[in-house]
Amino acid sequence: MKQGELDMTTLPDELDLLILPRWIVPVVPSGIVLEHHALAVHQGRIIALLPAAQTNELNVRERRELPDHLVIPGLINAHGHAAMSLLRGLADDLPLMTWLTDHIWPAEGRWVNADFVRLGTDLAIAEMLRGGTTCFADMYFHPEVAAAAAMDAGIRAQLAFPVIDNPIPGARDATEAIAKGLKLHDETRHNELISVAFGPHAPYTVGDETLTRVRTLADELDLPIHMHIHETAFEVEESVRLTGMRPLQRLQKLGLLSPRLQAVHVTQINDQDLALLSEHGVQVIHCPESNMKLASGAMPVQRLLGAQVNVALGTDGAASNNDLDMLGEMRSAAFLAKLTAGDPTALDAHAALHMATLAGARALGLAEETGSLEVGKAADITAIDFSGLAQQPVYEPVSQLLYTCSAAQVSDVWVAGKQKLRDGKLCSLDTGPILQQASALATRIRQGDTHES
Repeated sequence: MKQGELDMTTLPDELDLLILPRWIVPVVPSGIVLEHHALAVHQGRIIALLPAAQTNELNVRERRELPDHLVIPGLINAHGHAAMSLLRGLADDLPLMTWLTDHIWPAEGRWVNADFVRLGTDLAIAEMLRGGTTCFADMYFHPEVAAAAAMDAGIRAQLAFPVIDNPIPGARDATEAIAKGLKLHDETRHNELISVAFGPHAPYTVGDETLTRVRTLADELDLPIHMHIHETAFEVEESVRLTGMRPLQRLQKLGLLSPRLQAVHVTQINDQDLALLSEHGVQVIHCPESNMKLASGAMPVQRLLGAQVNVALGTDGAASNNDLDMLGEMRSAAFLAKLTAGDPTALDAHAALHMATLAGARALGLAEETGSLEVGKAADITAIDFSGLAQQPVYEPVSQLLYTCSAAQVSDVWVAGKQKLRDGKLCSLDTGPILQQASALATRIRQGDTHES
C-alpha cells in the first residue's frame, strides 16, 4: 500500500484510531511535511497515511482532531540511566571523573537497591512520556526492575545490563552480571516492547577477558553491545598510556567493532577513529547536553554523518543533564553541531528530527518496528501543540519544532497504538506517589550527606 492510497476492501469494519493533525512529518520519505493528512491506526499499527478529505466515510472508534498540532514519530532516547533521575542535581558543575568518583559512585554504593531503581525508573518514564519519548535505552543496575517498570508503563525500552569488573549493585562481579542479564533476555525475549543488550560500562572499567566474553556471547545471541566510548580526552590518553592503543583500536583488536556496537558519547575522535567507526558500521549515540555540562567535549556530528555513520541522540541520565527532554536535546545537538563545524547549515531541522527518531531506532536495532510513520510500523506517535505564543507564526513546521518547542508543547503520545499522554496528562501513571517517594528519598540522601560531612 502506498502513502495516500487506501484499499477500502482490506480495511476492518471499524478502525481503532484516526489522528487528524495540521501537519504530519513521517520522517520517511526524508524532508516531507504532510499538511491536512490523517494517520490511521488499527491493532497497534499504522495502516494508512492519507489526505484528511478522504477520511469522512471511514468508520473509526476514535477520531482525534488536532487542528493546531504537528505529529511526528515517537522520540527515541538512545542513551540514559533512568533511575539516576533520583540523583538529579546531587553533584552539579563538576568534571566527569570528579563527578563520578567523588559523588555519584559513592551515592550509588550507599543508596541504590531494587526499590531505588524502581522509583527512579518510574520517575524517568513519566518524564519521558510527558516529553514525547516512546522508546528509551537504559543502562543501569537491577535492569530486571527497570524492565518491569517499562512493561507496566507500556513504553518501549532497550535494557543494557551493566557489566563492570568490580562489584555493582545487584551483581558481585561481571560473571554474575552477565548471568543475570542473560536471564532477563530469556524472560523478555517474546515481549514486543522490551529488548536486552550487553552493557559493558566503558573500556576503562572492563578488562580484555570480560570484553572478549561479552563479544562472544553477543555474537552467539545476536544482541547489541551498549558502551560509553571516547567520552573524554583523559579516557583516551589513559588508554594510550596503559595499553598503547586508543580505546577504539583496543575494541577493534578484541573484535567488538560491528553494527551491533552502540558507542555512546564519542567526543574525542581522530581520522583513524572515524575510519574505524565507518568501516565497521558502529552505531554512535550523541548526548550533547551532558557532554557540554561535564565539559567532556563535542561530538563532531557532521564529520560522522559525512562518513555515513549512523548518529542517534540520547539525553544521558538526569544526574548529568539534568532533564530527559528530547526536544531540548535536539535543539542542543543542532546548535552544537553548527558551532563545532563552523557552519550554520550543519544538522538542519529535518536531520535533527531524524537523529531523534529513525536514527535512534536503527541504533537500537528497531528500525523495522519504529522510528518513522510508515504503514506497517508500530503506532509510536507524538503530537506537539503549536498553538502557543512562542510557536507563532508557523512558516516551516519542522524548524519551528526544533527551535521553539520543548516537552511543554507535547500534548499526546501513543505507544503501539495505546495512548499514554492525552492533552498533556499521563493516562496510566499516577505521578503523585512517585513524586512523594522521590522527595522523601531525597531528604534521606541529603541528611545522610550532611551527617557524613
